[in-house]
Amino acid sequence: MSENSETSVMGGILKRAYGAVFYENWPVWLGGILIGIMSVITFAWARPWGVVGGLRNWADWVFHQIGVYSHAPMSPLISTNSILVLGLLWGAFGAALLSKQFAIRMAPGRELIKGVVGGCFMGVGSAMAGGCNVGGFYIATSALSLGGIAMMVGLLAGAYLGLKYLYWEMIHLPSKPTKGGSGNKSLIAAEPYIGALVFLGAIVAVWFYAREAYARVGGLLLCGIAFGIIIQRARFCFVRCFRDPFMTGEGDMARAVAYSIAIGIIGFAALKWTGLRGEDVNVTQTFWFGSLVGGLVFGFGMLLSGGCGSGSVWRAGEGHVKLMVVVVFFAMTNSLFRALIDASQGFKKLIGFGFYLPDYIGYTWAVILLLLVFVVYALAATWNEETDKFTVEM
Repeated sequence: MSENSETSVMGGILKRAYGAVFYENWPVWLGGILIGIMSVITFAWARPWGVVGGLRNWADWVFHQIGVYSHAPMSPLISTNSILVLGLLWGAFGAALLSKQFAIRMAPGRELIKGVVGGCFMGVGSAMAGGCNVGGFYIATSALSLGGIAMMVGLLAGAYLGLKYLYWEMIHLPSKPTKGGSGNKSLIAAEPYIGALVFLGAIVAVWFYAREAYARVGGLLLCGIAFGIIIQRARFCFVRCFRDPFMTGEGDMARAVAYSIAIGIIGFAALKWTGLRGEDVNVTQTFWFGSLVGGLVFGFGMLLSGGCGSGSVWRAGEGHVKLMVVVVFFAMTNSLFRALIDASQGFKKLIGFGFYLPDYIGYTWAVILLLLVFVVYALAATWNEETDKFTVEM
């Protein structure tokens, strides 16, 4: 084989590999497994993954700058909460460019209003539950907190009510179809090159953090970027996990979330049991009222918004204007409502307390019990695919 032929063959292999990674969506089950692994790695490196804490840090900083808050929050450039969210946005933006999926997508006026209202519901709900779908449900459950399960019940109820409202809206307030644009072909062709520069910038940022003795923060930026890439390529969506069993009967996302949390439960339990991480980390102090009611409010809001905490951020990174609006109002409302809760001892007492399962039944039974919950959830989602028992008719 000639040298030119070998080069051509190698070029074809690389092109197909690039297409498999960036032009084809990853299976959601693979996304779930990778997110579970990354959540354990992030916890082992420094702290648990989260979203709303970073968004609240951004809002706190803005409110301090304009004089609403007198106390200055930690700089968003070094706050570990903020850096994880920045990484999520960075990774999703870069992956969207490499996949030629980035575009500024304007939404109709009514959808923007729903983004405002939904973002506010999400801000209030996450403040009550001690976190959004990530910190209050996914990570709290992985951390063996029963508050995560309480929020899961609330999210299911909120998704059901939100879907009922959307059905009512479709019947009584029908909207006109909107035309989608084809996009600038030359810009689309250039997106992979811009994406490469975006990730090159990430490498420079991590190097800078390491040079300035912020290696821990730089590592979390890499973790956030990894989450962004995985979630964007797998189209991993917590809204679908709670909405689809009621709307379409599909259970693939529910199963993917179950696989993901199962990995998180085992990994977090190992890190806590060995003493490598504190037992009280991410045990939300919101059981049961805050987690349950907050989950319901958040679940309703995410149906209006079309995105959860993580989903709103990565879709904003793809250029969805409605989700950019959601992120802004989600962050501001969470900041303000969290300040209200912190200022009221009565409200904090009503919200609830921390319920760490191993304190009551030990590590072994805590892990077994939580794993059984998600085995049942995955089996129920699969059964519903065949029977449509939980599917809600319009």
